[in-house]
Amino acid sequence: MAALVHPGDSSALGLMVRIMAALIRISSVCCRGVSPLLFRSSSLIRPLAVQKKDRDCPYLISAKIHATPSSHAGSGSKAASLHWTGERILSIALLGLAPVAYYYPGPAVDYSLAAALTLHGHWGLGQVLTDYVHGDFKIKMANAGLFLLSTVTFAGLCYFNYHDVGICKAVALLWSK
Repeated sequence: MAALVHPGDSSALGLMVRIMAALIRISSVCCRGVSPLLFRSSSLIRPLAVQKKDRDCPYLISAKIHATPSSHAGSGSKAASLHWTGERILSIALLGLAPVAYYYPGPAVDYSLAAALTLHGHWGLGQVLTDYVHGDFKIKMANAGLFLLSTVTFAGLCYFNYHDVGICKAVALLWSK
């Protein structure tokens, strides 16, 4: 009689933990500082046309628009290039994982999806925070919250893969109903 193998056996789990650790190391290298790619300053100056109430002639004032946080303004472009490359590699990997997950569902694909989806969401929400959160304390708190959210997400997906049917089978079950 053949022994049943649990979908989250320790060898697959160890492999996925090493993959996630490698992805986190890539993420930490890439997120140490990103300077703007198109603009070399941390803010853009845009003229606004405003009409004075007592006169009909318009005059120009300027508005400061923050393109990136000032903490990233002094960073080199090497980190930005690595981060951009990492995002593209992850996007291509996710495109490749979709048909693999459909045709060959299994624990390796489940844990790979857990790692890739978590990192993809982490980087995406990190960009939202970069665009919309300003102020040193607010940035630190938002990044701490994002790290906590990403950690809980990855742990939850791994728990689901180990103790339940896994991501691939769960999606297949949702589509079958």
